[in-house]
Amino acid sequence: MAGMKRSSGALALALGALAGAAPARAEPPRPPAQELVLFADDDDDDDDGVADRSAATLAGPTTRDLLALPAGARVEGGSSTLLRFVSAGRPLATAPARGGAISLQGLAPGRTSVSIDGAPFSVVVLQALLLDGRGARVDLATSNASVSRRLPAPIASDEDVGPSDPDALRWVIVGPSDALPNEVSLSSTRLGGAALDAIPQAPLEPFACPPGVPPELGCRATPLGWATTDTIPRRDPTAAARWLSAEVGGRITLTVGDTKAASVRVGGPRLTGVGSIERLRGRLKIHVLRTQRGGMPAIGGDDAGARALAQAEIDVASRLWGQCGIHFGPLSSQDISVVDPPPAYLLAVGCDTGLPASGGELRFSAAGRRIRVATRAGQAPIEVASAVARALAAAGIGASVSPNPATQGAPFGTADVLARRSDGSLAELGPDGTLPLSSDASLGACLGEVDLADGVEHFTDIDAPAGTVEERTLVKAFEDGDPTTIDVFVVPSFSGAGRIGESFVHEPGASIQNAVLLDRAGIRAGARSFVLAHELGHVLLDLPGHPDDFGVDRPSDLMDADAADPSMFGPRRLSIEQCERAYRQSGPGAAVPLLAPWPLSRLAGDVERAEERKRIWRR
Repeated sequence: MAGMKRSSGALALALGALAGAAPARAEPPRPPAQELVLFADDDDDDDDGVADRSAATLAGPTTRDLLALPAGARVEGGSSTLLRFVSAGRPLATAPARGGAISLQGLAPGRTSVSIDGAPFSVVVLQALLLDGRGARVDLATSNASVSRRLPAPIASDEDVGPSDPDALRWVIVGPSDALPNEVSLSSTRLGGAALDAIPQAPLEPFACPPGVPPELGCRATPLGWATTDTIPRRDPTAAARWLSAEVGGRITLTVGDTKAASVRVGGPRLTGVGSIERLRGRLKIHVLRTQRGGMPAIGGDDAGARALAQAEIDVASRLWGQCGIHFGPLSSQDISVVDPPPAYLLAVGCDTGLPASGGELRFSAAGRRIRVATRAGQAPIEVASAVARALAAAGIGASVSPNPATQGAPFGTADVLARRSDGSLAELGPDGTLPLSSDASLGACLGEVDLADGVEHFTDIDAPAGTVEERTLVKAFEDGDPTTIDVFVVPSFSGAGRIGESFVHEPGASIQNAVLLDRAGIRAGARSFVLAHELGHVLLDLPGHPDDFGVDRPSDLMDADAADPSMFGPRRLSIEQCERAYRQSGPGAAVPLLAPWPLSRLAGDVERAEERKRIWRR
């Protein structure tokens, strides 16, 4: 680092003298320094997918790595292969005539000379390369760093890591050997640019230069390190210099002294069986239930607190699923609402068991009117439900029928009738006095009631495809017709003991799909279980079970069935195989694409949006 400090100080003094300015701090006069240092501009600061060194024009973010010379300076010389001059946003092979503002942009590592107002200067161009654990180069403009999934451990040397980890990262500084720094600093930013983490001092050691580096140049490199979703390894002093917290959609920036050397976007895994997963976006719709109509929300104490806690849970889920390049979008754009429990708007024909009718009558009230529907022997629940919907329509009440899959060995699935007023709001149903809802001996009927005082009655292995009447009443009340959105319901508690979260995956014929329920105990569990991220995993993987149900127990797996460990060895890792499955089951090519492409570069994003507009037009 000492070499870079001398170069940085020389640059400040030299340019200050040229501009007629005194040094910022008083110190004894000394001869002006004659060496300037800059870095090859290989990254992509404007996110257009093109390295800034290849940009046809330079403005805004692309000027970040330029070295500005004093206004009006006369500049001569300089190798066109190592650097170029920039004036008024235009890159030039030779310096323009005196009078305009001129900057230098590094192109390739090496040393050249320029004359500034007749004074000779040596210009050193350094280059920052990013290599993965295999030694393969990560292109700073067109590729990305990926978030590691390995378990952290104190590491004494690179040999302990293994040579083939594609998520491992190593920065290599290339240039004249006498100008190479001894240390660098690393920092990361979040999606949107907020600061996230930093390693102030990362040592550089002599390193064998990668293929293609001219033999007259030298290399120094950082130890292998990783981008992580966890803060735990950053608190371990033996490993902290190798782990940097990062977020998909954010950046990792390398700095030498006070000079930015390079940056790279953070995305998903680059090597998978489905190709590189740059970034995918999942959309959530969060419903925080109040304990009763007009009551307190299930979490947070008030509406603002509920939304803040829900945002924090989404943030954690995005960080963890970043191991697969999956993010759930900026917190500022999340769809979070605090809602009352729905009224009894649902009539479950068959309740939980789909048996055929034996003859009788369904009797209930709606909008102050008595509704009577006769049943005939042999009718399936769906037939009776359709008759109920017609009876409600005749009474001026809108109704739709939502069939459920068969459960508990029944010959038929049950069917729910959903009642709505003309304005689309839920219409409350009720019993007809003291009469039972059904006089049919084999085909029962139940009013769907969400009573959060005693906890939500949750499904078991037997009725999981359909869910309980209470779960169906809750979830179907908020259906928006968008199958690509995952609905998340936060409730005060589940009935019984042991349940803190559950999910409904996309199964053919399922009445509830792509929905998650969790209670405040699940949120309170925090890092012990990461309940929201875990339950979202069931939906994204389209997997109702757990890897350890019939296999080897892996407590560090996010999808482990029973892990409850807040340490670095707890349930927070996702394998490449799980990332591949999430892409296949929920990605852009899935029957119900819960994950949409979300390119990291702006230009790629423009292309993606243009293609989407074409697809819509073709329909």
